[in-house]
Amino acid sequence: MIGTRKRWVALGVTLAVTLVATLALTIGASADAPATSQATSAAHMHMRASGDLSKRAAFHDHWRKLWEDHITWTRLFIVSFSADLPDLDATTNRLLRNQVDIGNAVRPFYGDTAAHELTTLLTKHITTAADLLSAAKAGDTAAFNTAHDAWYRNARHIARFLHEANPDNWPLRDLRSMMRDHLDLTLQEASDHLTGEYAKDVADYDAVHHEILEMADMLSSGIIAQFPGHFS
Repeated sequence: MIGTRKRWVALGVTLAVTLVATLALTIGASADAPATSQATSAAHMHMRASGDLSKRAAFHDHWRKLWEDHITWTRLFIVSFSADLPDLDATTNRLLRNQVDIGNAVRPFYGDTAAHELTTLLTKHITTAADLLSAAKAGDTAAFNTAHDAWYRNARHIARFLHEANPDNWPLRDLRSMMRDHLDLTLQEASDHLTGEYAKDVADYDAVHHEILEMADMLSSGIIAQFPGHFS
């Protein structure tokens, strides 16, 4: 808490104390991000249990790639935004394209309307994160709090949408927990990068990476279980 406050003061943020209090409430236990070994093992055990292993493995890896793109381009956006780099527009466009890619990945299973809705929800996830970063960088507490609340509310909407698409394999409680962890960890990553704590920032990204792979494995395994005929 004290270290975080000092980092915001060092940036010359006039509303630092309020921002730090908000960060402390939201990042919680994010440092304890789960490792992916158990999730990965479970996913492969499920794939070996029935049907065409090669189809299941390819699908599993495809979903990992989609979500790795999500966190990779988010990180590059944080770096480019914080330093006002000239690649910011190109990086932003690539990050937004990833949300379309994820939406398209559910299209064969849930249809065009669901694909569009998921893309819309994920795009809001990204644009609201950008609002959050802008407010933090400017030291605007009111804007930060508004964006923060909207960001977490959007995450709950994403969890609800996914659960309703596949209630037997995507429990709402698990989805909410994973989405909350994803936001907590990303917020910590952005905070440490903006405040110049680069060693912590790198460790934060590793934690983000572990967590997102666990979520990707849950999602791909859930689709395989719901639509086994697509993978036989």
